[in-house]
Amino acid sequence: MPKFTDFIKNKTFDLNFKPAGIILFLVFVAIVAFLLSTKFLSQDLFNNGVAKKKIIAKKTIEVVDNQKTELLKRDAVRKIKSVIIPVDSNKVLTAFYSLRDGLLSIKNEDTDKQSKYIEFSNILDVTNPEKKEAAVNFAINSSKSSFAAIIQSSEIALKKFLKQGMNDGEIESYTSDYAIRSALGTNLTRGQLDIISSILECSILPNLYIDEQATDIVKKNARNLVKPYTVVFHKGDVIIKPDEVATQVKIDALKKSGYSVFEMNKSGVSGIFLFTFLCGIFLVAFIKFKGRKYNDPRYFMILGLLYILLTFMCVEISSNNDVSNYFMPIPAFTIIMAVFTTPVIAFVTTVIFIALISSCLFLEPQFVSVFIFGALASVYFVSRISYSRRQDLVTCGLWTGIFMGVFILTLGLFESQFTMSDFRILLIMASCALANGILSGIISLGIIPIFESTFKAITPYGLIELADYNSKSSLLRTLQQKAPGTYHHSLMVSNLCEAAAEAIGADSILAKVGALYHDIGKLQKPFFFIENQSYFGVENPHNKLNPRLSKMVIISHTKDGVELAKKNGLPQEIINFIQQHHGEALAGHFYNQAVQLEGKENVQQDQFRYSGPKPNMKETAILMLADAVESAVRSLKNPAADEIENMINKIITERLNDGQLSDSPLTLKDIKLIAITFNRILRGMQHDRIKYQEGVINELNDGRIVLGQSEEEKLERKIQKKIEENKDKTVNGSEEDEDKSSN
Repeated sequence: MPKFTDFIKNKTFDLNFKPAGIILFLVFVAIVAFLLSTKFLSQDLFNNGVAKKKIIAKKTIEVVDNQKTELLKRDAVRKIKSVIIPVDSNKVLTAFYSLRDGLLSIKNEDTDKQSKYIEFSNILDVTNPEKKEAAVNFAINSSKSSFAAIIQSSEIALKKFLKQGMNDGEIESYTSDYAIRSALGTNLTRGQLDIISSILECSILPNLYIDEQATDIVKKNARNLVKPYTVVFHKGDVIIKPDEVATQVKIDALKKSGYSVFEMNKSGVSGIFLFTFLCGIFLVAFIKFKGRKYNDPRYFMILGLLYILLTFMCVEISSNNDVSNYFMPIPAFTIIMAVFTTPVIAFVTTVIFIALISSCLFLEPQFVSVFIFGALASVYFVSRISYSRRQDLVTCGLWTGIFMGVFILTLGLFESQFTMSDFRILLIMASCALANGILSGIISLGIIPIFESTFKAITPYGLIELADYNSKSSLLRTLQQKAPGTYHHSLMVSNLCEAAAEAIGADSILAKVGALYHDIGKLQKPFFFIENQSYFGVENPHNKLNPRLSKMVIISHTKDGVELAKKNGLPQEIINFIQQHHGEALAGHFYNQAVQLEGKENVQQDQFRYSGPKPNMKETAILMLADAVESAVRSLKNPAADEIENMINKIITERLNDGQLSDSPLTLKDIKLIAITFNRILRGMQHDRIKYQEGVINELNDGRIVLGQSEEEKLERKIQKKIEENKDKTVNGSEEDEDKSSN
C-alpha cells in the first residue's frame, strides 16, 4: 500500500483525470449539489414576501400552525401552578418561642430604660428603622401585662399564618398591617401594629416551598399534551391570493403542494456546490490512494450513482414532516459499498456523505452520531457474513438497525429530565432506525446483483458463483472434461493462493477464484501441456516441433485464455489473473532447447518471454508464485521436506531476480509469509508414503510362495513394524521441518 508521503510527493499516486472522467465528475457534483440546493431555489411565487398569483389546493392539505400551537402551549404552561411542598411548622414556632422568652426576660429585668432600649433594639432586628423605633418604645413604655398580651396576639397571628401556609415569596406580606388586622381584628393601635409586625418579622419563616423540578415536569407535560393546531385546505380552496402576505402556514401549505417557496440564495447555492466539489475530490483521492484495485471507472460510477440516489432520497425524507430522518437509507449505501469495495472505503465514503447532507440539510447532531456509528456497525457485520448466502445481507441490515436503535435510546438518557413521554418518542425513533436497517438489507440484496450485471463489477458473491462447478455453463466443468490435468493443477494452485492471501491479508476469495480460471486458455490445445498428456496417453507433441513453435503454442495460452474469458463474460478481475500469472517470465525449457540447437548468440531471451503484463496486485502476484511452485514441486519424485522448501525458495528468488514482482505491492514480509504458507500446504500434499517389501508382496500376489499360519503372522508383524518405523520417521521429519520453517 502506498504511504501518505508518496501521496504528497506524487510518486506512486497520480489523479490523472482524463477529459471524460473530469466531465463525469463535474456532472456528478452538479447533480448532487442541485439536489441539496432545492431549498435555496425559487419558483418565483413571491416578491418580498408578497404573493404574485393565486394558488388553489389540488388536494386536501393539512398543515400545522406552529405559531398558534406554540401560543397554546405557552398558555397551558401559564395555567400551571407551582408544585408546593409543606415543611414542619414546629421549627418556626420554636424560633418564635425563643424570641418571646427573650423579650419577656428583657421586659421583666429591673434595669433602666436606656439599658432596655439597647437590648430591645438588638433583639428586634427589623429592616424598617421607623418601625423598629416605634416597636422598641412600645416595648419599654407598655405595662408588663399589655406587653405579654401583645406577644400572645403575635403568637395567635403566627399560628394562623402557618395554618394558611407561607412560601418564601409571601413572607413580607404577612408582616403588613393588613395581614395583622385580618388575623387579629381592626382595633389595634399604631404602636401595637408595629410591635406585632416586628415580632413576626424576626421570627416568621416559610413553611411551604416550591418544588422547581416537579413544577418543570408538570409544565413540560402540559406542553406535550397540547395537540398541534392544524389548518386544513380542502381541494379547491384558495391557499394564497395575489398581493397577500405569505405567512408560515401558507408557505407550509405550498410546500406540501409541491411548490418551492424559497427565494434564490446565490451564496447558499454556491457554498453547497463548492462543498460538494471538495467532498468529491476527497472521495476520488481517497479511493485512488487505497490502491489500484478500486482505481477503476466502474467503482467510481457505482459510487456516483449511489450518491445521487441516496441524496435524492434523503432530501425527500428531510422535506417530509411525516417521515422520520432515521428512515434515510444510509446503511444500505454502506453495505453496498462494503460489498463492492472494502469496509474501510465504505466507512469513509459514508462519513463524507453524512457530513455533506447534515451540513446542507441542517440535520441535528444526534442524527450524525447515530448514522456514523451505524456505518461502523454495517461494515463490521458485512465483514462477518458468509458470501455463500446473499440473504445474509438482510441479517446484516437487521443487526445494524438494532445497533442504531440501542444507540438512539442511549443518547436519550443524556436528557437532564427523562420522562415517559420522552421514552415513547425515543422508542418511535429507535423503531424507525430498526426498520431502516431491515429495509437497507433488503435494498442491498436487490441492488447488488443489478449493479454487478450493469457495471460488470465483481463482488465476493459473484466470485463464489463463478467458482460453482455445478453451473451448466461453467468453464470449470469444461476444463475438467477436456483438460483434466490442467483442472487438477488449477485446484491445487487455488488452494495455495487462498491460504497465502489469507496469510498476508489479501482478498482470499478473489485469489482462489482467479487461480481456478488462470489456465483456461489451455482448453484450445490441451494435448500440448504435459499435465494432460498422461491422462489421455498421448505422446508429447513438442518432441516433433521446433522450440520456437513450441514456445508460441505454450505462450499463447494466456492470450487464448483472455479471448475465452471475454467470450464467456468473465469479469476483468478474473481476466487480470489470466493475463498476469506468467508476467514477462522466460519460457526457460524451450529457450534452452533453442540455445542447444541454434547457439546462444542466435537466440534472444525476449523472443521466449510471455507478453505480460507483470502482476500488479497482491492476488495475481501470489498466483504467479503458486503456479510455478506447484508445477515445480509436482515434478519432484517423493520429495523430502527440505527439498520442497528449497524448491519454493528457489522459485521465489528466481521471480524476484527476474523482476517479475516489481509492479506488485507485495512486501518482503508478505513474500516470507507466502513461502511459509506454500511450504506448509505442499508438505501436506506431498506426504511420505510407506514403502513395502516389493519382492515379497509380488511373490505373494503371484502365488509363488504359500505361508503357514505362523509364517503369515510373522510377515504381518514384520509389515506392521515397518509401518510403525515409517510413521515415526514421518512424524519426526515433520517436526524437524516445522522447526526449520519457524526458524
